[in-house]
Amino acid sequence: MATQHPPAPEQQLSPVQFSRLAHRGILLGLSISQLIVLGIGVVTVVATIYTGGGMGLVWTSPIWLSCLLLAVVPVGGRKLVDWLSIVSRWMWRSTAGQLIFRRRVIKPRPVGTLALPGDATALREWVDPETGAAMVHDPHAQTLTAVLGVTHPAFVLLDPGEQERRINGWGRVLATACRSGRIARLQVCERTLPDSGTGLAEWWARHGTDDDSWPATTYRELIERAGPTGERHATTISIALDMNASGRQIRSAGGGIRGAAAVLRQEMTTLVAALRAADLATTGWLAPGEVAVILRSAYDPAAAPALERHADIGRSLATAGPVAVTESWDRVRTDSAHHTVLWLSEWPRSQVFPGFLAPLLLTSGVQRSFSLICTPVRADIAARDLRKKKVGLLSDATQRAKIGQVEDASRTAEYQDVLQQESDLTAGHGMLRYTGLISVSAPTVDELDAAVAAIEQAAVQASCETRRLVGQQATAFAVAALPLCRDV
Repeated sequence: MATQHPPAPEQQLSPVQFSRLAHRGILLGLSISQLIVLGIGVVTVVATIYTGGGMGLVWTSPIWLSCLLLAVVPVGGRKLVDWLSIVSRWMWRSTAGQLIFRRRVIKPRPVGTLALPGDATALREWVDPETGAAMVHDPHAQTLTAVLGVTHPAFVLLDPGEQERRINGWGRVLATACRSGRIARLQVCERTLPDSGTGLAEWWARHGTDDDSWPATTYRELIERAGPTGERHATTISIALDMNASGRQIRSAGGGIRGAAAVLRQEMTTLVAALRAADLATTGWLAPGEVAVILRSAYDPAAAPALERHADIGRSLATAGPVAVTESWDRVRTDSAHHTVLWLSEWPRSQVFPGFLAPLLLTSGVQRSFSLICTPVRADIAARDLRKKKVGLLSDATQRAKIGQVEDASRTAEYQDVLQQESDLTAGHGMLRYTGLISVSAPTVDELDAAVAAIEQAAVQASCETRRLVGQQATAFAVAALPLCRDV
């Protein structure tokens, strides 16, 4: 949760403070898995002492020593016991052949489904008859998602007063999502795309003189053969309706997907009005063909320029998925590229000014997708969670004082964050949980490693900490690179 301080005089930009990622456990900062393995070790030691004495303790040392190491030894930011579930699931998926996806070209797919691999294969498409927007239904998560195209001026080039005004406007957009109570998630996806040359082609069609002369023929062939010559940025905002929380409204609108689409249209209208008030221009809700191009371009970046130049191909959601996907421990390979997903594990711990992500978002020469997934939390649930956190932190401090453990500054800062969040919630502000994911793509593995290193360095400049997700790259890529408003 970000806390914004009151505006400074003369419309100067105000710094913001992000809360720290909570690391509190069940008891004394220990998670449930750590307590279980420590409990097994303690029970083993006590039972051995009473039955076998000192010699029995030596014979059972592999058991209780292993429990101790699993509970306290960290590897890669996690305790060893936390790696057990990740490695076990990875080995099970490897044995079951779930790391490789190949599309069955001859076998037809069910009507209305998206051609996506993994758990996204259950997604259904629905075209809203009133707006023409493509809505994606997730039957497992019970959500209905629509995607909105957004254009905006360069934020870093605006004066501080205008930046402050736009920040306040965006805050009102997020506050609207919090007050709704029917929105499951809101995703902001910012992608870098190769320039397909459509701008040059359109300029030549409007202003050029194609008289079959040698200069005109040469110029026309140069435009047609020109590959990607630069980068451009595209931003979308996806909104997911919580069909469980909106059950009464859906039934009132007729029930089923049609009723859910009617309720989602209300949220779409509210979101567009809030974005216009924040001076963000919308290009309209994306139709099925536009969503299909985004999905196909994510899995097959080499085809993106051709898809944008030709408006009559690649516009079907039934065929927009990948042909082949091969997942490895820390990367995933699709049709024409290798991908790696990074997780923003730590936001800036000190006060920063809005626009602090500029080094990360403006990194040139890297094809990447940045997704910010905002999960609104109802006021009553947020208040209950904050009370639980505060009680847990106070009880942990009491237990540490009893055993003589010194209180460190990180726990004190975490407690202050909880107090600040509680104060903001009492003042009427909404609470959102943020998840930042960065998908980096490149044609080869060596280029991918270089691009990931550049993104990690840019994240350091933005005062953020990134961690490469392992054992779940395919699922994380579908969340980070696709504007389908799903959770990882």
